[in-house]
Amino acid sequence: MRRERLARHVRSLRPGPVDVGGDPPEPLRVVRSQLDRVITKEPPMVQRLSRREFVKAGAAAGVVAAGAPPAFGQGPTLLVPGAVKAIVIASANGNKYKNGGPRTAVEEAFARITRGDDVLDAVIAGVNIVELDPEDDSVGYGGLPNAEGVVQLDSCCMHGPKKRAGGVAALEGVRTPSLVAKAVAEQTDHHLLVGRGAQDFARAMGFRIEDDLNTENSRRKWLEWKRRIDPKHYLDPATRSEAAERARREMVAEGLLDPDRVYGTINCDGINARGDMCGVTTTSGLSWKIPGRVGDSPILGAGLYVDGDVGAAGSTGRGEANLFNLSSFLIVENLRRGMHPKDAGMDALKRVAANTVEKRLLNDKAHPMFDLKFYVLDRQGRHAGVSLHGGKAKSYAVCTEDGPRTLPCDALFDEPDTE
Repeated sequence: MRRERLARHVRSLRPGPVDVGGDPPEPLRVVRSQLDRVITKEPPMVQRLSRREFVKAGAAAGVVAAGAPPAFGQGPTLLVPGAVKAIVIASANGNKYKNGGPRTAVEEAFARITRGDDVLDAVIAGVNIVELDPEDDSVGYGGLPNAEGVVQLDSCCMHGPKKRAGGVAALEGVRTPSLVAKAVAEQTDHHLLVGRGAQDFARAMGFRIEDDLNTENSRRKWLEWKRRIDPKHYLDPATRSEAAERARREMVAEGLLDPDRVYGTINCDGINARGDMCGVTTTSGLSWKIPGRVGDSPILGAGLYVDGDVGAAGSTGRGEANLFNLSSFLIVENLRRGMHPKDAGMDALKRVAANTVEKRLLNDKAHPMFDLKFYVLDRQGRHAGVSLHGGKAKSYAVCTEDGPRTLPCDALFDEPDTE
């Protein structure tokens, strides 16, 4: 016991790996000398192995370890340098909007990655195109506002090689929340800033703060939604929720609102030829949400998760369902255990479905009536897009050296969502 206490004491005194030159102080040198005598003395009852026995024992242990699956949170994928080609994946709007420029989000991100830009800088430059494009009313400028007509934006980003992350939530007045999230990652020791604090930080970082991020289109849709709601719904939270959902669904059914824009969001993840992987998710959130509501997009492990040694996953769709399951983290852990991106995403969708039990959220088949999509990229460059429900609109974007493509998502349920 005395030896163990002495050993712990000396370990606490040992300096770090930096060699400052010279001999250690006299007290430390004496204690080290004592420790050397303690730890070199062979404990009783320890059997020495011959070299042959040691080699045999090590080989046997290696066989056992090779047959065992990687433990949760362990076993990062090894990558041979140059074994992967640069690739960018995103939600479908990543290959749709150009904001008057020559490239979509995935094209811009891929072009920057292949010219040598940092991967996080590249994917954020890609989503900036969508954030600034008023034609996409799910992200940034012109995003559909909350119940009070105010645009509140959420975003987060993760840098795989640097193991850094940053996010903002309920941010008002800044068209590009993804850049503010990046500033949080680079300029602070925090992961998430919200509301007024996020805006004050953005102002301090030199971002332009605007009074209103609505466009005529987003304001018109908000007013139409408002018109359909009983003014008395504010007296009862349950009535309020039902009225809001009913109005939203009516507008989707009448073609006044794109069902994929109800929740909105763009996720974009990329990897370069060195294996550096980063990702970003940005959104205006659920249309006409209660002011201050924060969904999955700015939350690490939900709207985005990147482990630079394993893979990346991001999401669009019903944030509450994703948050309850921390699905992006689950997907990356599935990748760590050796699953293909499609299987890793499908496993997360199955968990979401199993954990959806409220009747108001289920269709007549007892399946979730909402949709949720995941975009998955592993360290080898394999990718997949998966969704709870099928349909022509369920797709995701990819860009490689062969150019951009929009590919269908694999669906857990071969039926359209009804939300």
